[in-house]
Amino acid sequence: MSSEPPRLKELLELDGYLELHKGEIIRRYGCLKGLLDVINREGGIEKFCRSYTNYGIHVNDKDNSVEGLEWAPGAEGLYLKGDFNGWNETSHPYERLPYGKWRIKIPALNDGSCPVKHLSKLKLMVKTKSGQLVERISPWATYVKPPEGSFQYEMLLWDPPQPYKFEHPKVDPPRNLKIYEAHVGISSVEGKVADYNYFADQVVPRIKRQGYNAIQLMAIMEHAYYGCFGYQVTSFFAASSRFGTPDELKRLIDKAHSMGIYVLLDVVHSHACKNVLDGLNQFDGTNSCFFHDGPRGTHQLWDSRLFDYSQVEVLRFLLSNLCWYLDEYRFDGFRFDGVTSMLYHSHGLGQGFSGDYNEYFGLNTDTESFNYLQLANHVSHKLHPNCITIAEDVSGMPALCRPVEEGGGGFDYRLGMAIPDKWIKLLKHEKDESWNMGDLVHVLTNRRWKEKTVAYAESHDQALVGDKTIAFWLMDKEMYDFMSTTSPLTTIIDRGLALHKMIRLITHALGGEAWLNFIGNEWGHPEWLDFPRHGNNNSYHYARRQWHLVDDELLRYKYLNNFDREMNLLEEKYRWLAAHPAWVSWKHEDDKLIVFERANLVFIFNFHPFKSFPDYKIGVDNPGKYRIVLDSDTTQFGGHSRLDHSTEFLTFDEGYAGRRYSTNIYAPSRVAFVLARVK
Repeated sequence: MSSEPPRLKELLELDGYLELHKGEIIRRYGCLKGLLDVINREGGIEKFCRSYTNYGIHVNDKDNSVEGLEWAPGAEGLYLKGDFNGWNETSHPYERLPYGKWRIKIPALNDGSCPVKHLSKLKLMVKTKSGQLVERISPWATYVKPPEGSFQYEMLLWDPPQPYKFEHPKVDPPRNLKIYEAHVGISSVEGKVADYNYFADQVVPRIKRQGYNAIQLMAIMEHAYYGCFGYQVTSFFAASSRFGTPDELKRLIDKAHSMGIYVLLDVVHSHACKNVLDGLNQFDGTNSCFFHDGPRGTHQLWDSRLFDYSQVEVLRFLLSNLCWYLDEYRFDGFRFDGVTSMLYHSHGLGQGFSGDYNEYFGLNTDTESFNYLQLANHVSHKLHPNCITIAEDVSGMPALCRPVEEGGGGFDYRLGMAIPDKWIKLLKHEKDESWNMGDLVHVLTNRRWKEKTVAYAESHDQALVGDKTIAFWLMDKEMYDFMSTTSPLTTIIDRGLALHKMIRLITHALGGEAWLNFIGNEWGHPEWLDFPRHGNNNSYHYARRQWHLVDDELLRYKYLNNFDREMNLLEEKYRWLAAHPAWVSWKHEDDKLIVFERANLVFIFNFHPFKSFPDYKIGVDNPGKYRIVLDSDTTQFGGHSRLDHSTEFLTFDEGYAGRRYSTNIYAPSRVAFVLARVK
């Protein structure tokens, strides 16, 4: 049987340079088929990827007995203890099964009731090869929580008598994704850990009003250390209890669905926390359960454990983890964290990706990890056809966002990670008059044909302590004294407001096929993000969102918020994110002007710090009459209203700048505006 991807021809027609690496693409796909064969022998994809129904601890609805199944190949014995048996360590042993599996069944009590009650505390006792009994939490635990005054998490049986019932169906995937990246814990004004209910009731309606159609939730998978931002996962099947109960998370997602908002989970399958007592590490008493042993099993920079994707039980665990969140919580899709680290044996460390295809198809590429990502995308899309997957990949691996059937990675989008780096570089190191328009356009448009990109000017990475948000790079300490409309409009604040709007609009319209914003950045949230830790006296001051600033009519933050909303609403009307990439007709280095067309709109940006241009000639491809539909310089957005919105721009039957027609415009300095044809 051939191992050639059934639609490989389509991929090679799309990118002829891949012909040289056809053999490697076929080899990888052959490895994937081998894994699928194993899964089929295990009962097929549906059963294999929904192993959460029998692994872990479960109450049998038929007879109220309790059943448990674990994979612990290095263990010599396994026991269950907890509130139900007075914490007796060995009274309830598991039965050893073939292939490193262990099973237990505890019958119902004499009165027919369940022996383990809802929210009962449980622990596994693992007998190691040395004969030592060590405490562990089940890798499949669905609810874990630290006791009062402790940081070490414990497993609780989640079996509520009246489980949450969803009222609203999942949302169809938007073709023009506008993603609001958010962290539940920091979403409150107060210096505390906000909860799922607060986010559902207070933040989701804000997101809807701002014109976003998707939410990307971070830090949902349980993590013992709050300050890790959710990227050091300790319990993969447990939604973080610090934000509330599983049912409260379900209510949040249901609330978003009621408003037509698609919900993405930031999933971390690239590595796991090194915690032993409340994590996955050394679950069976060995170093190689779930992870590679030796140096390959540790990420030196992240100080975390790395999965062994060649093991069938690891695939069962991770693929079931995806289905768990899609099935149980009704998440709609995923953003996969750390994909670059997964794809390469070097984890991308100290490696600059030049675009040479040999960098992606050589020995440095980790076939096992790549096959896992193919499997993850194949399973997610097969079992949930409306699922969207996004890869956090900085390397630009070819075909990562092409279908698995073509030999690609199967992702729907990749993050445009070079774009925020470019903005920070410009703001940090270059004067406004030195900005290179051609280089800027290149970064914003440099993406693979037919592989969709999520564009963003800044995400949570740029908000963290040690870096600055774009607003803070632009305005810094003057934000503390001059953001009031009753204070003078200083040169720094005026420049900051203008460029903040321009940077976001050009990235939104030119940078990709989807848009992402991090919570609060849409209105220029001041300062950085810093979680409570020893170095800041465990303060929550920077681990919150100061909504009162944007809600205050006397502060200038409202202008940025207004512009963000109108930008999203205009996109919703014209759908430029779902349109073909833009045609850039003009990038003038001296004038600092950029002009492009997308979705039948004309976008004009004058980045010059002080020069305005009356009667400036630009090219357009469609004849007719144009009017302004968005203008960053209006008073509603904190500007100076230098453009006359009653002006109608008529085209001339004279080609210009590679376009079939032309018109003349007035382009004030540091202003972006959009023209639409009047029908």
